[in-house]
Amino acid sequence: MTEWIRKLLRMLWKAWRVVATALALAAIHACASTPHPDANFAATLPEEIPVADAGNGGIFQNGHDVPLFENSVAHRIGDVLTITLDEKTDASKTAVTTTKKDTAVDTSATSLLGAAPTIRGRNLLNTSLSGTTSFDGEGGSKQSNQLTGGISVTVSKRLANGNLLVRGQKWITINQGREFVRIQGIVRPVDIGPDNTVSSMRVADATIAYGAQGALNDANSKGWLARFFDSKWMPF
Repeated sequence: MTEWIRKLLRMLWKAWRVVATALALAAIHACASTPHPDANFAATLPEEIPVADAGNGGIFQNGHDVPLFENSVAHRIGDVLTITLDEKTDASKTAVTTTKKDTAVDTSATSLLGAAPTIRGRNLLNTSLSGTTSFDGEGGSKQSNQLTGGISVTVSKRLANGNLLVRGQKWITINQGREFVRIQGIVRPVDIGPDNTVSSMRVADATIAYGAQGALNDANSKGWLARFFDSKWMPF
């Protein structure tokens, strides 16, 4: 191998090390990235209503009326609705599997064509075979989650059947960390209480997310190398 080929290989190896280091740093940065407010859960503003010309001297003014018998709960795009979070799930599963199999074969023949075939005094037609296989497996899983509190959302869309598509998010900064709650789903107007609240149990197709960022959250999270050893790519 000539000298210039060796130099080319060394240059390629150095370039590959630089690229691999950059990819590793990008992966570490992606793993360490923290969540930010999601634009998909941003508040929906109400539709702009054109201002009508005010009539001088009249008691009734368009755009300034206050309905006396209208329900004050959310029903229009941009209205605010409070969702009471009352989520609690408990799940458990246990599986036990036991199998066992015994096999035995024993054949005996004393002669073949009137004579016993033997080698060194051993009858070749005497055969004995046995085998045993067994398997015991047991597994169990248990999970419990609970989320309580409340979050105010806005109506982003009024569906054709009158149901309301609502979504919103809340960010709370406490000491060295930030916590967020996001929710999106469909609410029936009849499920909204007189105080303009609805339970999260009555939100259809609900998407509820809770997370945090900061020093405390980082301390409770595995590093990228530990996650690699716990991933499915680890052969051991």
